[in-house]
Amino acid sequence: MTSEPTAAEPDNTAVRVALWRALHLEADAPPPVFEDTIGLALAAPDAHWRRRPDMSPFTRAFRASIVARARFVEDLLAEQLARGLRQYVILGAGLDSFVQRQPQLAAQLRVFEIDKPGASAWKRQRLIALGYGIAPGLQLVPVDFEAGEPWFQRLHDAGFDPHEPALLASTGVSMYLSREAIADTLRQIAKLARGSTLVMSFMLPIEMAPPEVRPGIERAAAGARANGTPFISFFRPEEMLALAREAGFREVAHVSAAQLAQRYFAARNDGLRPPDNSEELLVASC
Repeated sequence: MTSEPTAAEPDNTAVRVALWRALHLEADAPPPVFEDTIGLALAAPDAHWRRRPDMSPFTRAFRASIVARARFVEDLLAEQLARGLRQYVILGAGLDSFVQRQPQLAAQLRVFEIDKPGASAWKRQRLIALGYGIAPGLQLVPVDFEAGEPWFQRLHDAGFDPHEPALLASTGVSMYLSREAIADTLRQIAKLARGSTLVMSFMLPIEMAPPEVRPGIERAAAGARANGTPFISFFRPEEMLALAREAGFREVAHVSAAQLAQRYFAARNDGLRPPDNSEELLVASC
């Protein structure tokens, strides 16, 4: 992940996620857990992208984790939308393509995509260039985190109503933040309207990962460190649940990789499943 993405350059981690989501449709047996080719179109990689080291069979389990967390978030969004939810916030949106993939659902929502200014500007340009444009209910919310800009104030300025319930998703972000920054974010979200929900992924300590998975996590951590965005926060599930309770959430739950595997991968015969004790999910309700 680059520390200073420009309007002409997407974030490396966001591109990897988009490519993994696309590769899932090509390399894994049907039925797909999650379908997304628009992220690939946004990224517009060169013709040899499938040969990238991070697209190798070695990373297959991590690809499964990415599609599982995406499916979980959008399943929960659909459930809550059916119950009247009208606000969806994506923290660290990257190349998320929900609005473009699900226009009928998105038309019922106000969707706020929060990302760094360069990443937001680049995505705006790509959506327009591809003919999608900026949907009426979509707000791309640029926030300069490195300059200390208050993300919640920028969200409010973009039209978010803190008095109405919302679903907030933050996946693939917390490992780059300090414990203090995570706790502050949790406290802000816990003050939202009753019925609001946060889904946040978090990394478990590397030593908890299965031996066959640990080298991949260590390689990813080394790459992040080399790019100036090191992994700095790891939590055991009970630590993350405690942090969310302390922040003021009414209900908290840990969704493990094993639970995701049972929910989305149990009927598969190709062995695809997310790795245990790697990146898992916190679901916290106000």
